[in-house]
Amino acid sequence: MKITRLRLWQVPLTSHVAYHMSDGKTCDTVTTSVLAITTDAGLTGWGEVCPIPHYLPAYAGGVAPALTELAPVLLGADPVGPEALMARADAFLPGHRYAKSALDIALWDLTGQAAGLPLHALLGGRQASDMPLYHSITCVAPDEMARIASDAQAQGIAQFQVKLGASGDWSTDAERLTKVREAVGPGPIVYGDWNCGATPLDATRTARAVQHLDIMIEQPCPTIRQCSQVRHATGLPMKLDEAAHDIPTLLEGAERGCMDAVALKLSKFGGLSALRRARDLCLHLGAKMCVECTWGSDIVTAASLHLAAATPPKALLNTCDLSGYVAPRLAPTAPARAQGRIAPPEGAGLGLTIDTDVLGPPILELS
Repeated sequence: MKITRLRLWQVPLTSHVAYHMSDGKTCDTVTTSVLAITTDAGLTGWGEVCPIPHYLPAYAGGVAPALTELAPVLLGADPVGPEALMARADAFLPGHRYAKSALDIALWDLTGQAAGLPLHALLGGRQASDMPLYHSITCVAPDEMARIASDAQAQGIAQFQVKLGASGDWSTDAERLTKVREAVGPGPIVYGDWNCGATPLDATRTARAVQHLDIMIEQPCPTIRQCSQVRHATGLPMKLDEAAHDIPTLLEGAERGCMDAVALKLSKFGGLSALRRARDLCLHLGAKMCVECTWGSDIVTAASLHLAAATPPKALLNTCDLSGYVAPRLAPTAPARAQGRIAPPEGAGLGLTIDTDVLGPPILELS
């Protein structure tokens, strides 16, 4: 089987509500890049990447040039066994992990289709019928965040990510955490996420103000060293996100004792191939994992769900139904949350049927 054609679309995804984070970062309408890889066997594999502006070293406009540069390596190549072709791509064009993430997902989709197996069967074997979700709460007024948490809890959600830092006031962040914790009661997981937007001092003041509550904190500061400083000053468990993006940073987080949990995101690591290796390392390190992507719709959601389903349940903190936060849906029949949980799609590969009418004309076609 050989790759004969690459097509790329860019689709605006609009959040159901404006989504506010620290340092003025906002998700309202964000561009997702959708990749289709066609083969001479008549199979099409799908990939997706959706960078959030001003969030990580990634931008939507960089996907098409990276794929154009990689075309000589990809066209005519055998897509089965993604890691071999991705190694050639890395040698030909170092870096650009986010663009390669969409490519790697599409290659895994093709491999699963060629084998007649769902991706979770190729990523370690299915270990869970469905997985727990968290609900991410936009950083607005504390009472409104508590209401959002209560509404999500009524739908079966038992894990809540509380966005912090949008107001630039550590005491208001402490109020946000306190009110969400009170709204959902004891038991559910509540964690506050600064998305790197806090200083060690402000994060420590906030965390100490809620030290008497059952709270986890997430990525308060840009560096692992600073996060470790907050972790050890407050005694609260910590989840790393932006700063944990490859094997060396995972090892550093574990060594510094601030990686009780970690967000494993497809676009940060460069796709399913790299994320599977990260998953296996975290099993050894003992860090709980959130398996997801940065943003996007049904393709990145499905890829995340397959890897999450192939992860031992005791090691999986949660996953995310990113497609449930945005419109339009790329695959209208893809799984949706039910009672706070979600299962991967059925069928070979990703198990998705993409609604090509939603995509419009491609911005890039290479053959």
